[in-house]
Amino acid sequence: MPIVDFKGKNYAVDEDGFIDDFANWDEDWMIHVKAEEGIEELTDEHKKVVKILQDYYTKNGIAPMVRILSKITGYKLKYIYELFPSGPGKGACKMAGLPKPTGCV
Repeated sequence: MPIVDFKGKNYAVDEDGFIDDFANWDEDWMIHVKAEEGIEELTDEHKKVVKILQDYYTKNGIAPMVRILSKITGYKLKYIYELFPSGPGKGACKMAGLPKPTGCV
């Protein structure tokens, strides 16, 4: 399994760069993914999406479908894609420390 070294911490990741275990997520991981995704600044909106994804994952064991994410956050799907240019499945779930969602390319 590949290793990402960021700020002196090692994160095991899969072949797509998703962290190996949600339990290994921390704020530094979020900052690492922010840079990878080309996001200039982490806003409260980014953090809200990440927190909602993490809470949903903790309760249900999977990431929510994008329509559910949109409903829970109150953000239009287009806005979520503006926040996470690579998409809610790839960018937002990766930033939240969740596994790669099924069907995500």
